[in-house]
Amino acid sequence: MSQAAPNLAESEGNLIVLSGVPLLADPRGALYWREHQILAVADLHLEKGSSFAARGQMLPPYDTASTLACLSDLIADYSPRCVVSLGDSFHDVGGPTRLGDADRDNLTKLQRGRDWIWITGNHDPEPADGIGGVFHETLKIGALTFRHDPKGGSGEVSGHLHPVARIAHRGRAVSRRCFAADTTRLVLPAFGAFTGGLNVRNAAFADLFGTLAFTAYLLGDGRIYSFTAKRCLPD
Repeated sequence: MSQAAPNLAESEGNLIVLSGVPLLADPRGALYWREHQILAVADLHLEKGSSFAARGQMLPPYDTASTLACLSDLIADYSPRCVVSLGDSFHDVGGPTRLGDADRDNLTKLQRGRDWIWITGNHDPEPADGIGGVFHETLKIGALTFRHDPKGGSGEVSGHLHPVARIAHRGRAVSRRCFAADTTRLVLPAFGAFTGGLNVRNAAFADLFGTLAFTAYLLGDGRIYSFTAKRCLPD
């Protein structure tokens, strides 16, 4: 991304400070750490469509291509030195073998010229062959720790919970994917095209943050909208 674009986003309130580290929350659902040129995404769930089809539930077979296209746009904008995928990158352990040739080629192109780190998740707990990159259970850089399943530690950046916030807007309820964060821990929204979400008023978030004082950063059209969890509606 050009220098002007991140600065514009930060002026619109897309900056989240986590354990003293400024991070840019992109309204497309990714996190950018400018200091280390790291782009992080969570819960791609690639090949979810083919996984459901194998069980007889037919979904459009375009989720992987759509998700990689969105990720390609982000990489073109930010030119990150490193991409970190925070687990559940594939919907199941067989996902990498079902990856089509075009999608596999696209993934290879996205990895070219940069580091690519796959964090293991509950859907994809083991390293996979033929998809490039390197595999880690967790990744610690400075004050931050990247993992899939949030544990509540200081400086933790995680996924897994697929946070969604529901707010009242002009007389109706609106639900959006969101980042969920306080000053010490942050959960990214699910990035995959076919992923669902969990309301931030669910007990899983109360257990993680210990309070409803955390903030939901809703993904909007070109910007982030922030609300305290207390202002968000339950299901």
